[in-house]
Amino acid sequence: MGPLPKRKVSKGRRNRRRAHDAIGTPKLVECSNCHEKMLPHRICPACGYYKGRQVITTDDE
Repeated sequence: MGPLPKRKVSKGRRNRRRAHDAIGTPKLVECSNCHEKMLPHRICPACGYYKGRQVITTDDE
């Protein structure tokens, strides 16, 4: 048998340990081409541009 906990971890100690596990809201940046809000380091879903060049074509254009 491997090592076992000496005593029960209290609810307060357990919850304090999990305090940083919550998922936060996603950070949004402005597209340099169409100025729509988008996730950073991803292709803009509105215009299809990434880092100043067109990567995909969209149906809007």
